[in-house]
Amino acid sequence: MESTNNGTTTGKFPFKIQLVEDELNRRLLNDFHGEKTGFVQVGDDKWFFPSKYLVSAEHFYGFKARPSDVWVATYPRSGTTWTQEMVWMICNKLDSVAARSEPLTKRFPFFEFHIYMHDLMKQQFLAENPDPVDQRFIEAAATPAYETLSAMSTRRFIKTHFPISLLPPSIFEAGAKVIYVARNPADVVVSYYHLNKLYRTQSYTGDFATFYDYFENDLTAWSPYWTHLKQGWKARHLPNVLFMFYEDMKADLAGTIHKVAEFLETLLSDEEVVSLTEHLSVESFKKNPSLNGEELKKVGILDSSAQGFIRKGQVNASEEELTDEIRERLRVWTDRNLADTDMRFPVV
Repeated sequence: MESTNNGTTTGKFPFKIQLVEDELNRRLLNDFHGEKTGFVQVGDDKWFFPSKYLVSAEHFYGFKARPSDVWVATYPRSGTTWTQEMVWMICNKLDSVAARSEPLTKRFPFFEFHIYMHDLMKQQFLAENPDPVDQRFIEAAATPAYETLSAMSTRRFIKTHFPISLLPPSIFEAGAKVIYVARNPADVVVSYYHLNKLYRTQSYTGDFATFYDYFENDLTAWSPYWTHLKQGWKARHLPNVLFMFYEDMKADLAGTIHKVAEFLETLLSDEEVVSLTEHLSVESFKKNPSLNGEELKKVGILDSSAQGFIRKGQVNASEEELTDEIRERLRVWTDRNLADTDMRFPVV
């Protein structure tokens, strides 16, 4: 794929990619230290990504899905890890021994993670980790998942935060399973703020109020949030798509497990559902090194001084960060964006 002078793209990728204007780019780079070059916006919806997306877009879009693939697609901090582990366990006969012995990041590769590993950050991680084993891990993390996934012969479980419109069309052509999870914006933005401080590939250094401004103005990675959710909601009637709300998952985890198992064409006994419910509890997650990013913390991709990867996992648990002013802004923003859709978050 080539880029023209005005930032548009040519080739098989159907959307225009524009560079963020200079002044805004400087401000973003000042607040997000993990990105070293700048940011781009994709298509009419202006999907927001770091600079490496520009050279990877066509590879993402042209990726060849298989009918046996299972994709978990979400806007970040919407119950992604929780859903991934649920899916993997259901499809692997609730093998908790195997699940605990191998990190979820390996069992369930993150489709676009490498675009957040800027080359300069990769070199910094390598310099900080002279051990050959750690260096191999860093190199693997910086390798495009579309390359490693294509080489896999076993069933593939794939995590992505891409919206429906940027997913490889082959997913829908092949009938691969897609589970989309949505979560209310108040809980998302608070959790996402902490995640951007935790990941050194993002290294957000500003305060929460500034981060909220970026979020509301569609200037956080994988935004715009509302367009993302509306695309997922619109796709819910497709036979290979299961749409779920995080709030419903929290309210009835056992029912959610039954629903996901049925979607994945797998039968579970009542005893297995109880066992999986216990495995998926927040308390169990926090004690499970395969789920809480210990392998990322070991090499410094996660900041050991920041809050952990698995936080509260609750609904309406964002009182500490949300001021009355921001809460009112969220209400107005939400009402405006729900006006043209019948999507509604569950009342809890």
